[in-house]
Amino acid sequence: MNTPEISAITPDSEHKGLVGLLPAAVRPFALLARFDRPIGWWLLYWPCAWGLLLAGGVRAHWHLLLWMLLGAIVMRGAGCVYNDIVDRDLDRQVARTRVRPLASGAVSVKAAWVWLLILALLGLLVLVQLRPLAEVVAVASLAPVAAYPFMKRITWWPQAWLGIVFSWGALVGGTAVRDATLPPILLLYAGSICWVIGYDTIYACQDREDDALIGVRSSALRMGARVRVGVSGFYALALVFWAAAIWWTNSQWVALAALVPVAVHLAWQVTTLNTDDAGDALAKFRSNRFAGLLMALACAAVGSA
Repeated sequence: MNTPEISAITPDSEHKGLVGLLPAAVRPFALLARFDRPIGWWLLYWPCAWGLLLAGGVRAHWHLLLWMLLGAIVMRGAGCVYNDIVDRDLDRQVARTRVRPLASGAVSVKAAWVWLLILALLGLLVLVQLRPLAEVVAVASLAPVAAYPFMKRITWWPQAWLGIVFSWGALVGGTAVRDATLPPILLLYAGSICWVIGYDTIYACQDREDDALIGVRSSALRMGARVRVGVSGFYALALVFWAAAIWWTNSQWVALAALVPVAVHLAWQVTTLNTDDAGDALAKFRSNRFAGLLMALACAAVGSA
């Protein structure tokens, strides 16, 4: 395996785009919430949209798509702040993450907790837009979210736990629609978990050398030379669960054709993936924002039919 040069590694925090225009005193807090990394909130948002769209809420609840997008941005930011508080010592030992605001000392732990509270309050504003059942489902996500940063210390499969957390929006989006059918939402959720395991394994390929040195576990390390095969398997399982969710919603063979574009995209990811190239792994990981869009279009087409 070829070890990537440090200069070739994309750092986890970059002063680019709108974040780079912020005042110097504010910028570290934006970086702490990963506002410079919109891929994270897109990946958190898409399952929310899928659940609402597959449940047929595109017409009556279209405004919730916008509220959920805001919720994904602020709650992903809150999750990143919490994760960095827990992982600040580990982050100092990894080339890609040592420049994070807490690891580098740009933000104090006390200030990070205050920032986390502010983001959580913004999330509460989104929460009250939902019907009561969806509110309860959303609040229930806090337990797995709180446990996630510790998973890499106790299991080779922290990506599976991330799948539970990042896919939770499918349950929230589905239950936000009154009279939604539960089984397809659960199948959608299961498929999303498999999708997250796949794409986060690709993401973890960037850190395999550092993770092995400091004792952090990941599915990329567990799979070893079989990363492409493993990711292919999880993506295939995702498609099976999604096909079952669509079939439950609309039991016509033509409805399954809605999955073809996302299936082709996921196949492209795994067939062209270079697991020894950190830049390629990051590019393939980021391409999942487009996979999420394709799946959203599929859910909208089936749910509104």
